[in-house]
Amino acid sequence: MSILKVPSESEATGLTAEIYQADLQLMGYVPSHTKAMSINPEAYKAWQALVKAIVSSLGLRRYELVTLAAAQAIGSSHCRLAHGKKTLAIIDEEELLAVARDYRDAGLPPEEVAMMDYAVRLSTDAAAMNDDDTQHLRDVGFSDREIADITLAATARNYFSRALLALAVDLDVPPGVTAELQDALLTPLPAQGD
Repeated sequence: MSILKVPSESEATGLTAEIYQADLQLMGYVPSHTKAMSINPEAYKAWQALVKAIVSSLGLRRYELVTLAAAQAIGSSHCRLAHGKKTLAIIDEEELLAVARDYRDAGLPPEEVAMMDYAVRLSTDAAAMNDDDTQHLRDVGFSDREIADITLAATARNYFSRALLALAVDLDVPPGVTAELQDALLTPLPAQGD
């Protein structure tokens, strides 16, 4: 449980109240991660603007797949569950279950597997990355802009997920996430080559 003292929906004022209201309208509740990160509402709004800029360039499907891979590599249950729920808006649960269990064996196109592998590597061993990592993305057809956007999506997820983990933010299970999907989203990825 987080030591942060966050305002409830009835206590929130100003920009924090606006952020809470947007989540209430979109999701019907205010997740713990919104409350924690809205302690600095200006930074949270800047985060949202960054995500919007990345998604508008990379596309929602690619952004969510990169996000899911990075969040799993980091061990962020918060982001796996939240983005699992968001991903249901663009792919069906059967495909998402396969992706969550092992995206490498989920029938995804090679370029999507490559970008998810890249997100995992960035999230687990960024200091060891070199031109071979980005060259692999180029080899499967990504442009320089797309490679930059994939990198930004994965690093943005690292920023947000690691902040939630460091602050011990309470874990929410979004409404509409089945027990089967929740289990798949929270189970560690098989090791590469397994």
